[in-house]
Amino acid sequence: MEVENLPQSVWQRLKTADKPIVMYGMGDGAEKIMSVFEQFGIKPAEFMASDEFVRGHSFLGYQVKKLSEIEEKYKDFIIVVCFGSSLPDVMDKLCSLAEKYELYAPDVPVVGEGLFDRDYISANEKKINKVYKLLSDDKSREVFDSIVNYKISGNISYLKECETSEDEAFSLLDIGFNETYVDLGAYNGDTIDKFLRLTGKRFNEIYAVEPDFRNFGRMVRRNYALGRGIFHPINAAAWSENTELEFRRSGGRNSSVSTKYGRGTIVKVNGISTDAMLGGKIPTLIKLDVEGCEREALEGARKSITQHKPKLILSAYHRTEDLLDLPLLIKEMNSGYKLYLRHHPYIPAWDTNFYCI
Repeated sequence: MEVENLPQSVWQRLKTADKPIVMYGMGDGAEKIMSVFEQFGIKPAEFMASDEFVRGHSFLGYQVKKLSEIEEKYKDFIIVVCFGSSLPDVMDKLCSLAEKYELYAPDVPVVGEGLFDRDYISANEKKINKVYKLLSDDKSREVFDSIVNYKISGNISYLKECETSEDEAFSLLDIGFNETYVDLGAYNGDTIDKFLRLTGKRFNEIYAVEPDFRNFGRMVRRNYALGRGIFHPINAAAWSENTELEFRRSGGRNSSVSTKYGRGTIVKVNGISTDAMLGGKIPTLIKLDVEGCEREALEGARKSITQHKPKLILSAYHRTEDLLDLPLLIKEMNSGYKLYLRHHPYIPAWDTNFYCI
């Protein structure tokens, strides 16, 4: 992959823009983007939100306005999307706005520091080419190219052109009726629901690990009928070893091991390794969606992965380095894996996952 063939950097485009920049959304995402703006000397003109969220709000010293108010004030402007969504109506609205205005959804890491920009690509060219060659089908290579182009440009059209359904991705895993499923980052049980649908509720055992106690409670209540002998909920964080961790508890999807950005109370939680948790039992399917702790969670499942080669669903979007480092770690643990990369409908490039078999 050659830097000169990549699209223009979104940060460079915004730095040299001759149109007012309007930030769309508030919260953690906006704070992260504003932090990058400070590095590049970019200053937005306005903040806006959907009509139902405005209500006289101010954010970072800006009075938050409606789109109609922005349109009355400016003839033309650039929209910078500061939130994520997989809701079809929200994504449709963003695509509609992108047809009318210059619109970007800049890629900033969910967790950690650093940007997946041209400098990062230059510094990791060999690693990028190595991962590209490890991908097992043309679709994976297409997704990889599109995700890289999106990360550089912030152009959501690259995401739309490479997205596939979860059902297509799950078909790669050939999930059967005797699975021992380990769900790391079980949230409120939504991915257990998908597993139960795919298996027709025929399976061996489920281990569900979730550190946020509110999410954990919802997950347990949602699945109480499965029975204690085959359903094992664990209120802990997936980690490389059994230890104690600081955890930012938000009661939502973004609860995570303590990070710089994010709202919520910081508490102590138990960290647990998958290998220790299983106590010698053999997993056949492991899902890892642990808000930036994927590397540590993989290390905690090293014995299972090297000896038993379970099928893996692995999030690839929380940290800047995840797209490159995680597949290389998988292949180092067990060279027999085939790696598939898929992006499911989401703006920005969240829900981009490796499927490993």
